[in-house]
Amino acid sequence: MQMNRRAVLGATTLLAVPGLVGARDAAAQAAPPVVGPAVHRFQVGALRVTVVTDGTNVRQDVRQGLVVNASAEQVSGALQAAGIQGVAMRNPFNVTFVEGPGGLVAIDVGTGGIGGPQTGAMHANMREAGLDPARVTRIVHTHFHGDHIGGLTNAEGAAIYPNATIAVPEREWAFWMDAGEESRASEARRPAFANARRRFGPYAQKVERFAPDAQVAPGIRAVATNGHSPGHTSFLIHDGNEQALVIGDAITTPAFFMANPEWYPVFDMDPTMAVETRKRLLDRAATERMQVIGYHFDMPATGRVERAGTGYRLVPATA
Repeated sequence: MQMNRRAVLGATTLLAVPGLVGARDAAAQAAPPVVGPAVHRFQVGALRVTVVTDGTNVRQDVRQGLVVNASAEQVSGALQAAGIQGVAMRNPFNVTFVEGPGGLVAIDVGTGGIGGPQTGAMHANMREAGLDPARVTRIVHTHFHGDHIGGLTNAEGAAIYPNATIAVPEREWAFWMDAGEESRASEARRPAFANARRRFGPYAQKVERFAPDAQVAPGIRAVATNGHSPGHTSFLIHDGNEQALVIGDAITTPAFFMANPEWYPVFDMDPTMAVETRKRLLDRAATERMQVIGYHFDMPATGRVERAGTGYRLVPATA
């Protein structure tokens, strides 16, 4: 995969410890209030879907350094169009659980608290939802950036989900476990490779790699959405005629990347592919009127996508 050098260099800190973007500023300045519940539930046919937030951090000035191919004035215009006051913006982290014939399946696992003082609420909010980590039978991953895999282990490096098998996209695994890729990476990026090995280490005998479009669990099918990372994958939850799409980081910050799908954040490792993926997903979601679930959307983190001018908008679900 051809990586955009500017995006790669700008994203190195995120890849090593993604949740820390803006964390220091967030602690020092007033943050926008957190909105929405900690837990949101809905049904997809007979499958019970529960979205649980791990918390949020705040980027104090989203006009600078976040959107690579838009000016500060354009970003300000997008904020105003979305009704957002000021230039600070929340960055939530939300994990999706699916209960059905496959047991309790988690899609990603949260930050593990590395995202700053307002993150690391995963287990408290799981308890509120009546979910026990010991009941999780399978974890499927969208990609290996640290804010999505940090919750695999505790501070001592032990597995938090002792009874879970781990399903990973084969392209994502191949990239982050490749010593050659690590040797070619910038010094700032290399911690992300070590982090992936560390987080998956306690589950070494339980890791299964899946191909694009694989059925990763009963009622959950992989959807290849490369671009944000080499093997980034979204997941279609389906039962009968009902479906919902867990999009991971293929689309983040609806006010920016739904309204302007040709924009891309500094975190997209292959921006050209990421934009193509984003447009395809948004078109599909709007056409099929399916629910989408966003890892970085404000809770309830779920809604429907509508066409709006040259872009799209998210119509949030009722909490």
